[in-house]
Formats: sequence, structure tokens, C-alpha cells
Amino acid sequence: MKWRYGLRAGDEMAVRRLVTDTGFFSPDEVLIAVELVEQSRGRGVAAGYDFVFADSMENPAELNGYACFGMIAGTVSSYDLYWIAVSRRCQGKGLGRELLLESEKRARAAGAACMYVDTSGRDQYEPTRAFYRKMGYGVEAVLRDFYAPGDDKVVLAKRL
Repeated sequence: MKWRYGLRAGDEMAVRRLVTDTGFFSPDEVLIAVELVEQSRGRGVAAGYDFVFADSMENPAELNGYACFGMIAGTVSSYDLYWIAVSRRCQGKGLGRELLLESEKRARAAGAACMYVDTSGRDQYEPTRAFYRKMGYGVEAVLRDFYAPGDDKVVLAKRL
């Protein structure tokens, strides 16, 4: 696996394939993930998104995982982790942990004091919430029925 931080040609399709491949995200969520890459390509740093890409060593065009994070507009030092996704063949091998740690490190170096993560309260997302808790994140808020009736938004945070 090789870290990469800048965008390259084809990242929109690579992110689309990766996020779809996880089998975890809805078609609308896949579109949002791709939109963040497109916005970054079009607006550069003004878009406010930073990326950590984990490229395959065997096939550099293949994306093993990625994370997207950025400073929350209107704050001094609060960051959002917008996306983290790992290909199915790489899941359970520590890549998600490494992507999160690298994102936190880069955010901290840019002045972040706290990283926030939004996720669903549905049972399907319990492993996701457990991952964040294991990584030192705590629940800051639960917004009832945020995504849909019975689908809460859970906001977790970690002081960096």
C-alpha cells in the first residue's frame, strides 16, 4: 500500500468503484463521495477537502482505500471526517485504522483540535460506531430520525 495525498486523473471513477464495492453505501451516498472529489478538482484547496489515498502497490491504478476530511467552515480548529472507505479485499487488515490515523495526523498538522464523524444510528452501522469508539471517539450527539424515520444521525468526536 502506498499513501497519496493529491488528486490524480481517474480518482472520481476509482472512488466510485471503491465506495460502491464496499456494499455499504446507498447510490446517493456514492454520488456524494464522487462530488467531493469533483469539487476538489474544480476548486482546489478552496473546496476545503483533504484526501488520503491508499493505492495498491501491485496495481497503482487500484485504490485500496481512502479518507476525505476538512476544516468545518466557520470554526477555528474543528474538522470533519467526511469519508473513509476500504475495499472489501482489504477490510479487516487494519487499513481503516491506518487511514484514520493518517487523516488525524494531517489534520492535526494543519491546526485541527478536534475531529468529528457523522454516521447512522442503524444497527447496520454498529460495527462502524464500534470502530470509532475503539479509535478514541465518543458520542457527542444523537439527532433522532435525522436521515429517515428510525435512522438517527450519531455524531462522534475525538480531541486531537
